[in-house]
Amino acid sequence: MTTAPRRIDVHQHLVPPLYRDALARSGIVDAGGRALPDWSAGAALEQMDLLGTEAAILSVSTPGTGFLGEAGEAGEAADLARRLNDFSAALTAEHPSRFGWFATLPMPDVTASAREAERALTELSADGVTLLANNQGSYLGTEGQDALWRVLDEHGAVVLVHPAELPAPAVEGIPPFAADFLLDTTRAAYLLVRNGVPRRYPNIRFVLSHGGGFLPYASHRMAVAIAADIGRGPRDVLEDFQGFYFDTALSSSPAALPTLLAFARPGHVLFGSDWPFAPAVAGQYFANGLDDGVDADTLAAVNRANAEALFPRLAQGAPVPVPSRPLPVRLRQSAQRAGARLFFKLVQPGAK
Repeated sequence: MTTAPRRIDVHQHLVPPLYRDALARSGIVDAGGRALPDWSAGAALEQMDLLGTEAAILSVSTPGTGFLGEAGEAGEAADLARRLNDFSAALTAEHPSRFGWFATLPMPDVTASAREAERALTELSADGVTLLANNQGSYLGTEGQDALWRVLDEHGAVVLVHPAELPAPAVEGIPPFAADFLLDTTRAAYLLVRNGVPRRYPNIRFVLSHGGGFLPYASHRMAVAIAADIGRGPRDVLEDFQGFYFDTALSSSPAALPTLLAFARPGHVLFGSDWPFAPAVAGQYFANGLDDGVDADTLAAVNRANAEALFPRLAQGAPVPVPSRPLPVRLRQSAQRAGARLFFKLVQPGAK
C-alpha cells in the first residue's frame, strides 16, 4: 500500500495502571489465558501508525470490573468503572483525533450499569459502551436487563459486545481466547435475538467482536433453532442476526472473511485489531489479509467509511496525517505464507 489507509479501529484495548493494579490486588494476572500485555498511549499510537490506523476506539477487555462483584464488592466494581471511564475520557481529550472510547459498565449490576452508562454518554461524551458477553455466567439478552437497554436505546448507543471466559472450566490445552471467546460472543448474540432485545430497542447498534464469533457461519442453523423455539419465522430471525455490526479483529483471514462479508449487511463490517492482546505481528497479518482479500471499495468501507457512519465525530474535520509503515511487499508476501505459524508461536510459546 502506497498511502495510509486511515483505518478506524473499533476493537482496541487499554490497560491503564489503575486497572492493572486492581487486577493484581485480586490475584488476576491474565485475561482469557493470555498474560496481561504492557500498554501505554505512546505504544498504542506506534502500533496504530504501523497499521495505518488514524483513530482507535479504546475499551477495557475481560474481566471488566465484574471480578470485584464476585467478591461481594459491587460498590467497588462501580467505582472502578467510573475511574476507568474518567481515565478514558481524559486520554481522548488529549488525543481527540486519534482516540475514542467505549465506557466500562459494572455488570452484572444492571442498575449501577444503567447509571454509569447515562453518566458516560451524557457527561463524558463516550463514543459508546462495551459489554462482556457474559458476566459471572449471566449472559446479555437474559431477563432483568431492560433498565440498561432503555438507557442505551434512548441515547442510540453503540455497544461493543466483547467475549469473556465461559462460565465453565476451561478445557486443558485450549486457551479460552482461542475458541471459547468465539462461542461466548455467539451465545450472547443468540440470546439477544431469541429474547427480542434488538427489536424492542432498535436504536442500539450492537458490534460483535471477532467477526461475530461463530454467528455468520452458523446463522441459518441457529435461526431454525430459534424459530422452532419461539414460533418466529427463520427469515425474521436471520434479519435480526444481520442487524448486528461485526469487527474484523483476528477475523480477516482467507477462510473467515468471505463468510463474514457474505453474511453481514453492507456497511456493517468494521476494522478491528485487538491490540495489545493481539501482538503486533498478528495485527499486521490480519490487516494484510483484509488489504489483499477484498476490492478497493469494500476495503475503504471496512477500513473507515462504515465506522464514520457510526461515529460521525471521527469523520469531521480535515484528514490528520498518519505515518503508515506497512510491511514491504516482499515481507508481506512472506507473512501471507508464514504469518499464521508465526502468530501462533507468539501467542502460544513452545508451539511447533
